[in-house]
Amino acid sequence: MPVADRVLRHAAGRPHHVAVSGPGGDLTYAELAGRAGRAARHLRDRGAGRGALVAAGQADPVALLVAVLACDLAGVTPLLCDHTWSEERREQVMAAVPVTARFDAPLSGADGPPVRHDPGPDDLTWACFSSGSTGRPRALVRTRASWTGSFPHLDELTGIGPDDVVLIPGPLVSSLYGFAAAHTLASGATAVVPGRWSPAALAGQLRRATAVHVVPHRLPAVLDALEAAGGPLRTAVVGGAALDPTARTRAAEAGVRVVSYYGATELSFVAVDADGSGLRPFPGVEIDVRPEPGHSLGEVWVRSPWLCEGYLAGAAGPLRRDGGGWTTVGDLAEPYRPGGVLRLRGRGDGAIQTGGATVVPEDVEEVLRKVPGVNDVVVVGTPHPYLGAVVTAVVEGAVEGAVGGAVRTGGLSQAALEEVARAELDPAQRPRRWYATGSLPRTPAGKPARGLLAAHLAARFTGDPESGSASRGPESDGLGSGAVIGDAEIWRLG
Repeated sequence: MPVADRVLRHAAGRPHHVAVSGPGGDLTYAELAGRAGRAARHLRDRGAGRGALVAAGQADPVALLVAVLACDLAGVTPLLCDHTWSEERREQVMAAVPVTARFDAPLSGADGPPVRHDPGPDDLTWACFSSGSTGRPRALVRTRASWTGSFPHLDELTGIGPDDVVLIPGPLVSSLYGFAAAHTLASGATAVVPGRWSPAALAGQLRRATAVHVVPHRLPAVLDALEAAGGPLRTAVVGGAALDPTARTRAAEAGVRVVSYYGATELSFVAVDADGSGLRPFPGVEIDVRPEPGHSLGEVWVRSPWLCEGYLAGAAGPLRRDGGGWTTVGDLAEPYRPGGVLRLRGRGDGAIQTGGATVVPEDVEEVLRKVPGVNDVVVVGTPHPYLGAVVTAVVEGAVEGAVGGAVRTGGLSQAALEEVARAELDPAQRPRRWYATGSLPRTPAGKPARGLLAAHLAARFTGDPESGSASRGPESDGLGSGAVIGDAEIWRLG
């Protein structure tokens, strides 16, 4: 059943129940259904018929949800766009993905008879951009059933139902948060959609939230705010990178059950850990890990009803299929037995080749996160004339900047970092270059922008002026030299 049809049912059964709470206030299910219906009529009046692709770039998350529901009613496929893109970037993206119409402002309403189409499970009902961590977005599209068919399984795993208030503290253009909003409305619960992560607002949001969807590095902040201000939170749904076991333990002590999962924008759910025992296949998913001869790790392949249809306009991406119905995006894992625990080891295309050795960045990051003062860390390879690449760590912590040619840090200590690296990492895994920042650049989903960091840091060692402001050779890259990457200042630790 389409999400919009479920919203109409909730509007008939519980018209005064709050459906969405956004920056501008609350909308009941009756109000949300009314706005979506009038917006669907506006789409039809503008010539957007069944199967049309419409770009939706509303800054207000509630207005964006109204547009998505209107598209669902009209049989139109919404392509969710990032409202923070510059006009130049927006035009570039729209040129690559032809659309029937583009709406950046809230959709106007038009009076008239209800707009409905005969929905089918194979309708293309959601398109979004997947940047992964490369910063080069590509658009993909999925069918209705590839999302809505998984809703009952998520209901059972998380216990989220009509009486819940679900905090979704990120941009809905991210598939993680967009899915969370769609599932919340389908279940008849209240979706709190601030549109962005706001530490200052978190305590207030948690005073009413019974469930939250976050990426792993945000969970500690949620628990901090819950400890300080209290609230009815009982479930945290955590998707993205590996979850630190201590965060799960801390959540349990606070009375919060963590349901973590592994997936991808292209694959949706792949594996889930509902009790801390490890990732196991999400319902309906088959997993096969395929190591190359002589390698201990292999690519993760899945057969699943939750897959996307592919990329729009023939765009290239990591999604690959074989002739047996299996699909991969190149993630790596240890050898796997059906029904067992899936142990992910990172992305195949992110592996660092250094002096004949292969280093998986996530292995190094897991060790370095234990060092006092480290909030988060990204490990990438940067060019080296003899080794091909060297392991390079960018550590997020208390950094005050550079004074007198030296980096001033708060809780970070390079000596402590190197001590842990020597104790717990093989020689090839130990970072040879160290950088520090107060805040890592991140993708709209809140994940570290690994590809952006790698490209800009590589420019420091290639002198490529097209790769960013940090273009300089290693000889001039002395202690305390800095670069601006996104909104983050990156400083070299000596």
